Amino acid sequence: MIQILLLIIYVAFISLGLPDGLLGAAWPTMYINIGVPISTAGIISMVIAFGTIISALFSDKLTYLLGTEKVTALSVAMTCVALFGFSFSDNILALLLWSIPYGLGAGSVDAALNNYVAIHYSSRHMSWLHCMWGIGASIGPYLMGYAISSSKGWEQGYIYVGSIQIVLTVVLFLSFPLWKGRSKITDSSEQADDIKPMKLIEIIKIPGVNAVLITFFCYSALESTSGLWAASYLQLAKGIDEGTAASMASLFYIGITVGRAINGFLTIKLSDTKLIRLGQVLVLMGVVILMLPLNIGFTFAGIVIVGLGCAPIYPCIIHSTPARFGVKRSQAIVGVQMASAYIGTMIMPPIFGILADSLGMIIWPFYLVTILLLMIIMHERLIRITCK
Repeated sequence: MIQILLLIIYVAFISLGLPDGLLGAAWPTMYINIGVPISTAGIISMVIAFGTIISALFSDKLTYLLGTEKVTALSVAMTCVALFGFSFSDNILALLLWSIPYGLGAGSVDAALNNYVAIHYSSRHMSWLHCMWGIGASIGPYLMGYAISSSKGWEQGYIYVGSIQIVLTVVLFLSFPLWKGRSKITDSSEQADDIKPMKLIEIIKIPGVNAVLITFFCYSALESTSGLWAASYLQLAKGIDEGTAASMASLFYIGITVGRAINGFLTIKLSDTKLIRLGQVLVLMGVVILMLPLNIGFTFAGIVIVGLGCAPIYPCIIHSTPARFGVKRSQAIVGVQMASAYIGTMIMPPIFGILADSLGMIIWPFYLVTILLLMIIMHERLIRITCK
């Protein structure tokens, strides 16, 4: 039964990734069809991210009241509805409206599932589960690229992914009996009655929390800015046609997916901290390649390497949270971490869009390296504080 439950969680992580790369892949076509400036993608992503921030902040209470399984199933169902809403939208107001449930459906499930896995499973499972997220995030842009290239339109791309989400939602609802007796237990010796939701002010006062929040802010800002604007960079800065650019943008998520598959084996020998540092070095290498005036093959390689570097950072930070801050406080801290991550998603891609309107899409890799350097500084600070 435990193995079946783990398989269900793997499926849930695929569902988490499916919608994430869609907007970035579709946007070079969408903004022309809708008749808005290219930077408007940042506004849509901001609304989505705001919804995830709200739901992530309430994830501690929701998981405490409902359990991980119900939070997961209801969140995926909400995202499914939003995807079909996107497919029927023909103006920016409709897209912004559907962005609300799109975001609300992501935050709570992300925090609940990540904390559950961090406590109940080893670091390699955390990496492999996030590899499943990468599979979903890679499939999404590919399906969008196929819909656009085959002249079916970006709307059909959202329908494809929404249909897959329907199936995943049904699977999750049917899996409820498998979670019985486990979804509210955060440790083999600690029952739900021993763990109460924490107030935000209590969480912020914990030593090291501020450092990990900024680290997560930077990581999410880096990942979301890469995913949202990669296709636009390839089309507008490198002159690649829109269908190919949409499909090739999935290289970033493919890099994350392959990297997390490899990372699962590396966790046997390397600690979470060492893997995070290794990932940061790889991201730096990839961004430097993107900065150089090389041919398109190197550009593709740079995008893949950035994805490979991102691979271990997210799952290793999450997995180390119970060890750094304690099991009893981990659900609350993970929820705030998710909120901080989504603030990065909400703020940083739109800022890049504004800068790109004025300075051009060519500044994309320089923007990424600035975020990366701040992440490195704050992660090293986190290590110093929590190792005392």
